[in-house]
Amino acid sequence: MPVAVVTDSTAYLPDEAVQQYGIEVVPLYVVLAGRSGEEGRDIGPADVARTLSVRGQHVSTSRPTPGDFVAAYRRCLDAGADQLVSVHLSAELSGTWDAARLAAAQVGEHVVRVVDSRSVAMGTGFAVLAAARAAAAGAGMDAVADVARRTAAASRMFFVVETLEHLRRGGRIGPAAALLGSALAVKPLLHVRDGAVVPLEKVRTSARALSRLVQRTVEAAGTGPVAVAVHHLAAPERAERLAAELRERLPRLTELYVSEIGAAIGAHVGPGSVGVVVSPADDGNESEEQQAQ
Repeated sequence: MPVAVVTDSTAYLPDEAVQQYGIEVVPLYVVLAGRSGEEGRDIGPADVARTLSVRGQHVSTSRPTPGDFVAAYRRCLDAGADQLVSVHLSAELSGTWDAARLAAAQVGEHVVRVVDSRSVAMGTGFAVLAAARAAAAGAGMDAVADVARRTAAASRMFFVVETLEHLRRGGRIGPAAALLGSALAVKPLLHVRDGAVVPLEKVRTSARALSRLVQRTVEAAGTGPVAVAVHHLAAPERAERLAAELRERLPRLTELYVSEIGAAIGAHVGPGSVGVVVSPADDGNESEEQQAQ
C-alpha cells in the first residue's frame, strides 16, 4: 500500500488484523524483578499478573526509543510504502508518541504523520484499524491520519480495577483519586478523558461497578452500529460475562474482541481489571463478531 500504518504494542490489536493489513507494531519495554524485555515478545500479561500478585513486587514500563521507530519506519518504506501514519497511545500516559515524533523528524515529516490517539488499548486499536482500512482503500496520508483521529475521538473507554495503587504508583492517576478508591472500599469506575485516566463515578461493590460498566457502554453505543473490545488482566471469566451481556444489550454490534490486556498496560491496572472500549462502526462494515483470546 502507498500508505503504511504503524502503531505500538499497547493497541492490543488482534493478530489477524495486524497480518491482514500489514500493520507495523513497535513494542514498549517492560521491567520485572530480575529481567526486562519487549512487550508481547519477551514478557506477556501472565508474567505481569504473576509478579504483581507477590506483595512488594513492582513492574515498570518504558517507551520505545526514537531509534526503534526509525527502524520500523524504514522497514515499511523498504517494503514499498511511500508514506506512513503512526498512531499511538495517549501522550498524557506515555512518552511513546514523543519518541515517534522525534523519529518522524529524522525520517521526514513529509513522509510520516504521527497521531496521538488520546486513548489506550483498543481505544487506540480501533483508530489504527480504521486507518489501515482507509489506507487499503487507497486514501492518502493526510486522509488516513484524519480517519485515525476521528475514530479515536469518537471512541470511549471505561474500566474497573481491583486497586488504584498500580495506577498511582505509575503516575497514571493522581494521589487524590487513588485515595478516593481506597476510602471505604469504594470501587471507582474509570474512563479516559482528554487522554488521561480519571474517575467517572463511585460505586460500593465490584458487582455494581461491572453493572455500571455495561450501562455506560450501552449509553455510549447509542443506536448506531458499534465495534466493542473487552479487555482484562487475569480475569477471563469476568470478561466473558461482560462480553455475553454486551452481545445481548447491543443489537447493532458489528465486531466484538475479547482479549487479555498486555504487559505494559497490565502493569498499571493490575490483575482483576476489566475494561470496555466502544467505537462507532460503519454500516457497510458489519460482520460477524470476532473474538481474540
